[in-house]
Amino acid sequence: MKQRAKSALVVAACFTAGLWIIYLLTLPFQATLLPDLGILPRQLDGLDGIVFSPLLHAGTGHLISNSLPLLVFAFLVLLEGLRRFAAVLAICWLASGVGVWLFGGGLTIGVSGVVFGLFAYLMVRGFYNRDLIQILLGGLLFLIYGSLLWGVLPTAAGVSWQSHLFGAAGGVAAAILLRRKDPSPESRNGPAGWRTRS
Repeated sequence: MKQRAKSALVVAACFTAGLWIIYLLTLPFQATLLPDLGILPRQLDGLDGIVFSPLLHAGTGHLISNSLPLLVFAFLVLLEGLRRFAAVLAICWLASGVGVWLFGGGLTIGVSGVVFGLFAYLMVRGFYNRDLIQILLGGLLFLIYGSLLWGVLPTAAGVSWQSHLFGAAGGVAAAILLRRKDPSPESRNGPAGWRTRS
């Protein structure tokens, strides 16, 4: 478990650091890169933004606000394994991007939709896995980061609430699609087959 946590922290830190490296390398070219690689809703030219927009940020403050929650949530999902993290990440990434392309209001960039997706996944996965520890962790995350959920509402100008909303929907979808199969009797612990270890 200790080695898994160490590996999860390294991967989460590398992923977050990678966004900073991309930001610094692309900083001189933002005037052309952001419109070219961001999501332009309902325009064919904006479809590639579904892939690239989470890698781009409009400023240092934008990236700083995403970095700490991304690091925390990515680390917690990575404790389930790299393949699980990659699947959750892909679902959240795609759901956020497609949702913005279909329903967004303007050029959209940033990884916040993915952050909301990872957060939503961590919040609800325990209910689908019937895992008490994961439910308790989700409750703790809600106490710490619950105010983030206001971001799924159109409360702030210039913030893509659509990215947050559809990213969170992707996180819930990931929890459903990747839920554990019914545990074997040997792995059950607690009433009605609820797991108390993750």
